[in-house]
Amino acid sequence: MSRTLQRLALSGTILLAATLLSACAGNSGTAPVETVDPVGTWGDVSATGEPSLAFGNGGSLSGTDGCNRLVGSWTAEGDTVTFVEVASTRMLCEGVDPWLSALATATVSGDTLTVFDESGAEIGTLPRTA
Repeated sequence: MSRTLQRLALSGTILLAATLLSACAGNSGTAPVETVDPVGTWGDVSATGEPSLAFGNGGSLSGTDGCNRLVGSWTAEGDTVTFVEVASTRMLCEGVDPWLSALATATVSGDTLTVFDESGAEIGTLPRTA
């Protein structure tokens, strides 16, 4: 085999190997993160003055901060829930901490929903009740 053909064959082999290796480079060997399913009720919906959220199928959201009604939607990616376009009434209720009305994101760990505000600070938790 001539030197030119040998070089072409070697170049082709190297190119094929590089292509195969680059196809595998995107797979780090770790399992994908499973997306949480927050659908259900969090907090005691029957307790007056207590916060609660109801996550519906398809991304619907309703609830209360203990005083004001909340409605909106949610999305989930990995272990993070992001609240989208949440609207709230603006009533003043004495003795009620409206912390839940500042929600921006949340994480789910077992039966606990941990809620965070826009800055990423934890503002409270709710237990799964249904």
